[in-house]
Amino acid sequence: MTRSFAINTVAACAGEIRARGRFGLIILAALLLGACSALPDKPTRAALYDFGPGPLTTPASTRQALLPPLALADISTPGGVLDNQSVLYRLGYANAQNLRPYSQARWSMPPAQLVRQRLREALSRNRAVLNAGEGPALNRGANQGVLPRVLQLELEEFSHFFAAPDSSVGLVRLRATLVESTPSGEKLLAQRNFTVQRPATSADASGGVQALTAATDATIEEISTWLQQVP
Repeated sequence: MTRSFAINTVAACAGEIRARGRFGLIILAALLLGACSALPDKPTRAALYDFGPGPLTTPASTRQALLPPLALADISTPGGVLDNQSVLYRLGYANAQNLRPYSQARWSMPPAQLVRQRLREALSRNRAVLNAGEGPALNRGANQGVLPRVLQLELEEFSHFFAAPDSSVGLVRLRATLVESTPSGEKLLAQRNFTVQRPATSADASGGVQALTAATDATIEEISTWLQQVP
């Protein structure tokens, strides 16, 4: 074997090794890119909703500020379907008995708590509102030695209701019961069912939330008027 032949052979082998190395790097890079593309996407955080800030100014006091104090009980929900933070919708034209949650939308707290908070804010504009079950001395002190009437509410429906794919409303239905505490127990003073709906501007969670907020405020206004009419 001549010296030049040996040198050429070594050079050829080195070139082949470099070529194989570059090919191996290309294969490795392709595998890494494939592995990265197979990784799951970062989960999208669900949008969080409430009823908004409410009035931004304090309304002027009126004679209605002399309305007697009221004790407000926790709002109950039948069956527990509303005891979570899901924003629910119902297809009235297809299996209306099935409540479905929006996958990327949540209330900031369960609907019953949101409604109670909103109701207390509204009623507090013209009367003292206490928590039912607070110390009897506190309740009597706020009502000249007499236990205040207790407002009990049951939230039965709170959903974005679709009558058709392009027609939907925010639907609120609840039962209000007003009772008076007596030495022999609670005395029923009045009871009424409220069903209120407000149109949604879009067929999605955002439209449903806005419609439910409007329906809740309208329901609260009806409850406030009804309370003042009960003798």
